[in-house]
Amino acid sequence: MKFDDYSIPAEIKRNLADLGFRKPTDIQFKSIPPILKGEDVLAIAQTGTGKTAAFAIPVVSMLYERRNARRADGIKCLVMVPTRELALQIAGVFEQIARHTGLKVFCVFGGVEQGPQIAQLEAGLDILIATPGRMFDLVSQGYIRFQRVEFLILDEADHMLDLGFIKDIQDVIRFLPRKRQTLFFSATINEKIKKLAYSLVHNAIRIQISPKDPVAKNIDHSVVFVGMDDKRFFLERMIKEHPDSKILVFVRTKVRAERVLKALERVSIVSQTIHGDKEQRDRLQVLNQFRTGVVKVLIATDVSARGIDIPNVDYVINYDLPEQPENYVHRVGRTGRGTQKGQAFSFCSPEEKPMLDEIEQFLTKPIKVVSIDPEVYEETVDTSDDAKFDLKALMQEAEELEKGRKKRKKK
Repeated sequence: MKFDDYSIPAEIKRNLADLGFRKPTDIQFKSIPPILKGEDVLAIAQTGTGKTAAFAIPVVSMLYERRNARRADGIKCLVMVPTRELALQIAGVFEQIARHTGLKVFCVFGGVEQGPQIAQLEAGLDILIATPGRMFDLVSQGYIRFQRVEFLILDEADHMLDLGFIKDIQDVIRFLPRKRQTLFFSATINEKIKKLAYSLVHNAIRIQISPKDPVAKNIDHSVVFVGMDDKRFFLERMIKEHPDSKILVFVRTKVRAERVLKALERVSIVSQTIHGDKEQRDRLQVLNQFRTGVVKVLIATDVSARGIDIPNVDYVINYDLPEQPENYVHRVGRTGRGTQKGQAFSFCSPEEKPMLDEIEQFLTKPIKVVSIDPEVYEETVDTSDDAKFDLKALMQEAEELEKGRKKRKKK
């Protein structure tokens, strides 16, 4: 089936053609028809499978058709997301699909001045993408009203629960009309998510793509066993052996991110970090530099990069294993987007072996192991330009970073 075969407006079909969308992905193929019929949908699909377009295409189509029949002021579609970067990304998809329709799309999030956001809200819009914190601030001030909402969409719902947004999700329901269409999208599902989902939807169509293997089949992922203090040497080697590749490195904490950046600086490798301590403007600038290839190496924490669709990421490196097993799926899913192939490597130290066991239990199968010849291991460490820095100096550096972070928090 092609997008031309769907019962959607010609303007939307032209926009999809301009974007290079010819045939729907599995999640789009299964989600678009029931959404167009007015059904509530609970959809579980791997990251990188086209979930955003799966709800944006039918929602834009329906709002555009209804707009031609009647025009009522107010927000018609509310999309709730966990992070600022994801809000901007989803807004971009809606804007592309809604081009030339007259539908107005906008996103609100914290970390920036609210004045320009208020001005846009007062000018009127149809589709609002929002993070909970700033959204409720603007609701309490009377700038956001939900009485006209026809669609509620929760995206990256599992991550929203991880961040403690369950009460915010439940609170927003009080402001919405009872008669609405609810779309619930998530990459993973557990009992907590099921309970929340079924409390929000009405006789929902349940859609689940590739439930047996949460990692997309076009991602080649493996684990490498290395000592905790040797990880920087193997990361250095990986980057230097692939100088033209776009590499996304995941670490566990903000302090670790800055520490890895410093280690790469010492061996003349340019990289950037993205985490919660950075100003929003800086985070967006870093993402843009990585997206466009100006910077080839980005070091990220889970919260910062969850759900972000960055094109052409060649390699994902789990410098630290994630503490939450499901985050492994989201991390490796930053590569191999859509129909592209991708590779992911996880550096596992002896003390992280229990985390690896939990990840493999979550995946219901072992992760392929890449063995390192002892001579190659020794050569990688000994030939590094960073080998002259001893552990004591690195620990001191980490302590200084931690002190700096605490000072910034006090301010």
